[in-house]
Amino acid sequence: MNLNITGHHVDLTAPMREFVENKLERIERHFENMIDANVVLTVEKDRHKAEATLHARGANLHAEAEADNMYAAIDKMIDR
Repeated sequence: MNLNITGHHVDLTAPMREFVENKLERIERHFENMIDANVVLTVEKDRHKAEATLHARGANLHAEAEADNMYAAIDKMIDR
């Protein structure tokens, strides 16, 4: 699976990238034919937002979530 992680107004650190990769492994187990994933992490004032668009054979999935910190936003996004 191709994974593209971008950040708007946030520095993407190695632990943050690893956290996203580990969380997406859960979803990849459910969709064996995952083609690619685009994850955008955004910070605006006190609002941390994570959104992802996943492309699999036969399905396109989009999820987004907001929280007080980026790791919580990523967790919420993965749960959706």
